[in-house]
Amino acid sequence: MKKIIITLAIYIACFSSSSIASEPGEILGVWNTEGKKSKVEIFKCDQQLCAKIVFLTEPVYTNPEEGPLGQPKTDIHNPDPSKRKKPTVGLRIMEGLTPNGEGTWTNGTIYDPANGKTYKCMVTLDGDDRLKVRGFIGISLIGRTTVWVR
Repeated sequence: MKKIIITLAIYIACFSSSSIASEPGEILGVWNTEGKKSKVEIFKCDQQLCAKIVFLTEPVYTNPEEGPLGQPKTDIHNPDPSKRKKPTVGLRIMEGLTPNGEGTWTNGTIYDPANGKTYKCMVTLDGDDRLKVRGFIGISLIGRTTVWVR
């Protein structure tokens, strides 16, 4: 009886850790945002998933009304003035995502550098090369979904 309990405990531990550990791997890596204006890398952070901007098609200011011409774009819309000079490339925009069933991660937040706002976030894998990213306020019905591709 003791042998069966130990075997069962080992099986449960292995099954649980492998399903949790392998699930995030499905979305780890670099994704093109909708319109391919940027690339975002999803990576593990503190037992959760996070994402940062790793590429912009226009990494420098080309309009003098937005910023100094030829200078790297920064987080100019951040509500915290001390963070507005932080470069957009390298900016962490998503954090806190945890697995919530087959191909879905929830309980995260996503930051939109275009307006300086942070929203609740969930992502759903839609095939091998498509990721539905939903930002919302309050409940997921009030929000917007965008599709990222590998």
